[in-house]
Amino acid sequence: MGSAHSPADDIVYNLVSIQYHALKAADLYDTYLADADAEHAEVADFIRECQQHDAWRAQRAHELLRELTKEHGLKPQSGA
Repeated sequence: MGSAHSPADDIVYNLVSIQYHALKAADLYDTYLADADAEHAEVADFIRECQQHDAWRAQRAHELLRELTKEHGLKPQSGA
């Protein structure tokens, strides 16, 4: 993935920010789904689709962060 990056780099900060916001959104989707209820199935489907996209985005940011910071002593936790 190119040169190693320290945890203070802008690129690392950007990925952390992307991951944070994707995970933060994940907390809200259940509320959104409850609001859509059975009367708005198409809206509920859209919300579930957004939920899946954000879950993927958070996971991908995590993978990229692991790769970018592996040479700076930041080791993934067991099970990560």
